[in-house]
Amino acid sequence: MKLITVRDIMTPADEIAMISPYASVRELINLMDTRSVRSVIVERTSENDAYGIVTYSNILEAIYSNDGDMDLLNVYDVASKPMVQIVPDLDIRYAAQLMINQRIKHLSVTWEGKLTGVISMTDIARVLMEEARADM
Repeated sequence: MKLITVRDIMTPADEIAMISPYASVRELINLMDTRSVRSVIVERTSENDAYGIVTYSNILEAIYSNDGDMDLLNVYDVASKPMVQIVPDLDIRYAAQLMINQRIKHLSVTWEGKLTGVISMTDIARVLMEEARADM
């Protein structure tokens, strides 16, 4: 297996769906629908803040498990924060191991405190499938 870095397969920052932590859950759901995504990155409120993430699971738990009202909930009420961060030049094997060990599906990719991308378990699985097909 050749060396593949996080940078090689991550979704770059300019293609990531992002939302303010102060947006309503209704706005979040509309953004997810419009962009056809299952997760959205939650913006930082300052340089010392951390990025967060919201997935369908977060939303469903907040609304159905806790009898929440999507019009009364904000993104910060349902987000997972802080997001685990890695650097772009990391071998994807280590990114995969981190995801497995932490039981998470997404990692934020940062460099010098700025978000440069996001990598998901699906991104890594896609590489493995491509390699499996190539070896046939």
